[in-house]
Amino acid sequence: MRHQLLFLVAAFVAGLILVQANPAAATGKTHDLKATVVSVDIQAKKITFQDEAGATTTAPVLDRAVESLKTVKGGEKVVLTCQDNESGAHEAVIAIKPAEAEKS
Repeated sequence: MRHQLLFLVAAFVAGLILVQANPAAATGKTHDLKATVVSVDIQAKKITFQDEAGATTTAPVLDRAVESLKTVKGGEKVVLTCQDNESGAHEAVIAIKPAEAEKS
């Protein structure tokens, strides 16, 4: 009985650690967005981008995406993984990937 309780506590703690390590995965409200980088602010950890509809947005950059922020420049086409709030608005960028080249 004691070993079962210890196992359950360990599994619970491991789950809490995973949720803290990746809060976007915990909420499950993310989507990918094709965009053009307008500017980056590495110090403030923010990216300004223009989506395919032409709307310009500035959003904070979280987690591992901060490293990717250092490699993108204005005018570059990217795919952003955005974390959304409860109403579906962009809350933060959690991943930045180069957009695939269009086929001719």
